[in-house]
Amino acid sequence: MDWQLASGTLLTRWAKDVRPENAWQEYPRPQMSRHEWQNLNGIWDYWITERKDTSKWKQRGKILVPFPIESALSGVMRPLEADELLWYQRAFVIPKEWDGKRILLHCEAVDWETTVAVNDRQVGTHTGGYLPFSFDITQYIVGGGAPNQLELSVWDPTDTYWQQRGKQVRNPKGIWYSAISGIWQTIWLEAVPETFIAGLKITPDIDAHIVRVKADLVGPQSQSIAINVDVYDQNACIADGQAEEGVAEVTIQLPDPKLWSPDSPHLYDLVVTAGEDWVGSYFAMRKFNLEDGRLCLNGSPYFQLGPLDQGYWPDGLYTPPSDEAMRGDLEILKGLGFNMLRKHVKVEPRRYYYYCDQLGLIVWQDMTNGGRAVGEATSILTMMFGSRRRDHNYRYAGRQDVASRQDFKRELHELVDHLHNYPCIGVWVPFNEGWGQFDANQIANWLKEYDPTRLVDHASGWFDQKGGDCKSIHMYKLNLPVTKPEACRAVVLSEFGGYSLKVAGHQWNPQAEFGYKKFDTSQELTDAYVDLLQTQLKPWMDAGLSAAIYTQTTDVESEVNGFVTYDRQVEKMDFSRIRQVHQELLRA
Repeated sequence: MDWQLASGTLLTRWAKDVRPENAWQEYPRPQMSRHEWQNLNGIWDYWITERKDTSKWKQRGKILVPFPIESALSGVMRPLEADELLWYQRAFVIPKEWDGKRILLHCEAVDWETTVAVNDRQVGTHTGGYLPFSFDITQYIVGGGAPNQLELSVWDPTDTYWQQRGKQVRNPKGIWYSAISGIWQTIWLEAVPETFIAGLKITPDIDAHIVRVKADLVGPQSQSIAINVDVYDQNACIADGQAEEGVAEVTIQLPDPKLWSPDSPHLYDLVVTAGEDWVGSYFAMRKFNLEDGRLCLNGSPYFQLGPLDQGYWPDGLYTPPSDEAMRGDLEILKGLGFNMLRKHVKVEPRRYYYYCDQLGLIVWQDMTNGGRAVGEATSILTMMFGSRRRDHNYRYAGRQDVASRQDFKRELHELVDHLHNYPCIGVWVPFNEGWGQFDANQIANWLKEYDPTRLVDHASGWFDQKGGDCKSIHMYKLNLPVTKPEACRAVVLSEFGGYSLKVAGHQWNPQAEFGYKKFDTSQELTDAYVDLLQTQLKPWMDAGLSAAIYTQTTDVESEVNGFVTYDRQVEKMDFSRIRQVHQELLRA
């Protein structure tokens, strides 16, 4: 059976253009690019079995990768149960010109526990639903134009288990959304030399006018190859450097560096060479710091204004229908005059952060919290209205076992490494509203020591443990006295607003409507939003507020509090007025 878009759900305008031959064909790793690669997105065979007895098949057919099986764009739109395994299979051919090279298989994101086999031989396993992983499959493949068979099996228990899962639940409602499973980002192959560059760590220092480039070399000659780095500005080489053999880091002096900011998002290009291998990359000269209780950019106080951004889509769920669609959301925010966004309990494809770098949008990156989902409603009500002792390690759903905490720390470490090179990342947010919160100060201190180039919002909303760089407040009605900065911590409204308007014909579920303050017309919503900023937010800014994050970019499932509808078809406010008031606030 051929693939076709599943029916019966809300669609964006990009859905009609999705085809097996054009599904996410863009190069997925802009921070470390090579020419020799092969995209494996497209039509795959899939089947579902019982987890305990894989001989018992439940369903099989065709699926469009990289869309999760629960989505309309996958062509399946079927939930994966916790007692099931999802299997993927497709053939691929190694180009003859790759003969003699090492072949790497890259999986940008698969949710959650994945086992990979090539030609019926197990290659490896990976746990985690949000970050890339790769395997060297050289020894498992056949070349010379012969077909190879790639197979993945995936187990995803969603909210029946303790893994990090963001807002995914089996029974979505309110602020909890549809679950996704399996492959949801690009799968691809890459050819590299015997000794190759496996990773880069790029760290700018605007005070010293330098950039440090550290290369991770893998292979038999990794200790005997010199690393060369060339820096380009608008296609002209402006600086270069070389490390001695066996030294992994190059320090390059930059004459009169141009600084990155949302108003001037200047990027430099890099070419890194090591033996027979080379990769292209980029970086920016910028600095995030804290001075006198204010968030600063490049050494000066810089007020940050933007939305909470969930990254959900009605047709692709976690996966945008296209690269163009994904960039489109960011262009909306930039067009509205925002200078930042908070990426809420989700990690996006790498190209997302590349576009934030290009457009000039600072990103507050949440960790993808998880925790055992037992008694959610009771737990949340207790957190909101019950005991708020500041010395307690609050836990999402009331309990968190050792395995979950260990997994959280591992994935947080991997997340920071994964996004280190993206200039747009300005703030790490390990915990949100007490979900799975534990040892918040200890984790904030580790983050600040491990990555001193960013700031830390250690507990976004609710349970302030007096740590990190921010006193982070969630207040959907600004009806409390303004809070002034502390000596060593900025005050930020990390969630506010959430004003709602439902638009007939553009709702995920017309019978469900969640929001914090409801309006009947676009005019009323726009007037209320402008008043919220001019008369309620402005006094907070005058008192020293450093950032304000409005809920939210788009409607999401039953939430109808976006600037645009869930299908991205309708602008729910007067965008010209909104842009004007944003510009006035930021100028002030």
